[in-house]
Amino acid sequence: MPLEVETGPSPVMSGAVAPPVLLTGQVSCGNTSPVAQIRLEFGTQALSFLALFVSPRADFESVVAEAERLYPDTDVAACTTAGEISELGYDEGQIIAVGFPASGFATTSLLIEEIRTLKPQPLIDRIALERVGLQERFLDMKHNFAFLMVDGLSLAEDGLSATISPALRDMPIFGGSAGDGTEFKRTLVSLNGKVAETAAVLTMIRSRYRTEVFSLDHLVPSENQMVVTEADPDLRIVKSINAEPAAREYARIVGKDPEQLNRFTFASHPVVVRIGGTHHVRAIQQVNEAGELVFFSAIDEGMVLTVASPQNMVSHLRRKMADLSENGRPAHILGCDCILRRIEAEQTQMTLKLSGILSDHNVIGFSTYGEQIGPLHVNHTMSGVAIYPSEE
Repeated sequence: MPLEVETGPSPVMSGAVAPPVLLTGQVSCGNTSPVAQIRLEFGTQALSFLALFVSPRADFESVVAEAERLYPDTDVAACTTAGEISELGYDEGQIIAVGFPASGFATTSLLIEEIRTLKPQPLIDRIALERVGLQERFLDMKHNFAFLMVDGLSLAEDGLSATISPALRDMPIFGGSAGDGTEFKRTLVSLNGKVAETAAVLTMIRSRYRTEVFSLDHLVPSENQMVVTEADPDLRIVKSINAEPAAREYARIVGKDPEQLNRFTFASHPVVVRIGGTHHVRAIQQVNEAGELVFFSAIDEGMVLTVASPQNMVSHLRRKMADLSENGRPAHILGCDCILRRIEAEQTQMTLKLSGILSDHNVIGFSTYGEQIGPLHVNHTMSGVAIYPSEE
């Protein structure tokens, strides 16, 4: 059974100072009582939901146990990261906290376990019931979205996203796959102190504030295409491309030495697939010992992959942030940013400039092993929600 928690708004005294839209904070993973420090910074304001993005350098179990002890009446979800986005932009070794005040938000959360062997219909029914119930109890909150944290090594994000989205109907969803730095060994999620692998946490949120869910990427498809001729879809492994060994053929097409393929190559020469008239990245995670390509997201035989060329990340991100501010500047942006974007930024020496843009636009969140937007699990993107300081 999914673990469910629901919290809603508390009364606000007449004449009281309006609370901030979100409470945000960060603590070094070396802090022995990180959640206590966060609670001290956040004060006594009641929270509807608390999200924690935890560096893999931290003791995840201890962090979530402390959060459960200090926030016993608050819905607390957490996941491990592939890096953090703090008030300074790209960051590492941090525990990022995002608090949703009960005065402005109402939420309900589900821990979805064993997502590799998920039975879709019971989950769809449960989500639909929770969504309708949340809406009916908080009719004064006109805006809504859903946020998903999912085990980034589960190999099940694609099916999970496709299952969840229809049950949400008109509630837009975004999310991120939990990371483990660049180790790819163990990724974790939790809800209210319960730590799980091959699991996800879905939070449905109603808001007094205007919100806009978005997804962005800076990639442009080229004319270079390749066909997956042999694959293991369950393990997301491509064994051959164009009837040739996968890694060697990919290297030939992008003009690289097959013995020198690494995460920097994959970040700067991503491949995309066309779905419903739009291109979506199918990012490569690594080359295995057999010379096969291991992907971050769904792959199958017969799939046509197109090599994409990156635009300038700095100018593209600045333009997209400006678009989100066209009808008013967001108070906060909660973002799930692919680890491949961070790797590309490091390789092209754009990290500092990108961090400045993220900081200037109050983006906070974490680096992921993949992103969810609507029914899709994608890569090499930033998905997120912009939350504005008023209803209109």
